[in-house]
Amino acid sequence: MNKVRSASARLAGLVPYDPKYIPAEVMLSANENPSDVPESVRLELSRQLKKVPLNRYPDPLANGLRAEIAEANGLDADWVLLGNGGDELLFDLALAWGGEGRTFLDVPPTFSVYAANAQVTSTRVVEVARRADFSIDEEAVLARVAEGDIDYVIVASPNNPTGQLASEEFLLKLLNATDALVLVDEAYFEFSHRTMRPYLEAHENLLILRTFSKAFSLAGVRLGYFLGHPKVIREFLKVRQPYSVDALSQTVGSVVYRNRALFQEGIDLIVAERARLFEALRLIPGVEVFPSDANYLLLRLANAHEAWEYLLENGVLVRDFSRSTLLANCLRVSVGTPEQNDRFLAALRKFVMGGRSQ
Repeated sequence: MNKVRSASARLAGLVPYDPKYIPAEVMLSANENPSDVPESVRLELSRQLKKVPLNRYPDPLANGLRAEIAEANGLDADWVLLGNGGDELLFDLALAWGGEGRTFLDVPPTFSVYAANAQVTSTRVVEVARRADFSIDEEAVLARVAEGDIDYVIVASPNNPTGQLASEEFLLKLLNATDALVLVDEAYFEFSHRTMRPYLEAHENLLILRTFSKAFSLAGVRLGYFLGHPKVIREFLKVRQPYSVDALSQTVGSVVYRNRALFQEGIDLIVAERARLFEALRLIPGVEVFPSDANYLLLRLANAHEAWEYLLENGVLVRDFSRSTLLANCLRVSVGTPEQNDRFLAALRKFVMGGRSQ
């Protein structure tokens, strides 16, 4: 035959996630750490990777790294689950707690993959939109979960792409108001220094997601992990892909995690640059910038898409959300090195003061 039957109907209208990866001289679009791993860590990686038997399957649960993460968090290993980046774990969440007849509560604007995973798994999506300042409509969320039909909730803290933390008080109210599984996505935890970890043992319905991609400069390795009650983790073991974390990634993760203190100087520089970038953006006429506890800033300006094009023409790639629902005329810029941030600021000022279509 020269035809193929159509894919599942649940994919109809679903737009594939597009990170909009476009090579540029200054890459400030993907919330990556602008610095690679320290040279001393690279040398140790070289030594350890030589020892990895490539002809053998990896440890299915990455138990070595699992134990290291558990110990650092004051937990037993069965409270931790590793995944092929946070993305795999987010999909596993939709598989395990979503599906036909199940309901996910989303608080947009937020990471679009949450809702996309729900659609792929035939999970109903209920949205409680954030307020105009991108804060969570806390009373509306609490009222909605009180109806009793929500199976899981995801709250990114700090939120991507807006940068705000969810309040600890609100998250505790949410955990106490429902038996839904509540995932707090802490992908940017190292930049905010705020976590729900102290409440993990007291709340069986609390799940925390973290990643190696941001603070630890391992976006290219794909490694993330859940912290959660063993009862919850056991359910994920039923849906996760076997051997999803390969042996090389496990080795890299262990070396980096053991040396994580070496990344603190770079994290502190990003936080300092975030503050400098925020103040500089506030002084550009017509630019509204939103406070952030992550390693990026969201800004709004007229002709944002044209600004994005102008920046790219001048070698600077940022993320364009200008045509996204609830994010009209918004761009997101990752915090880069001081030199990269200066180049971004110079190009944006030039656009605003006399660039194209002004």
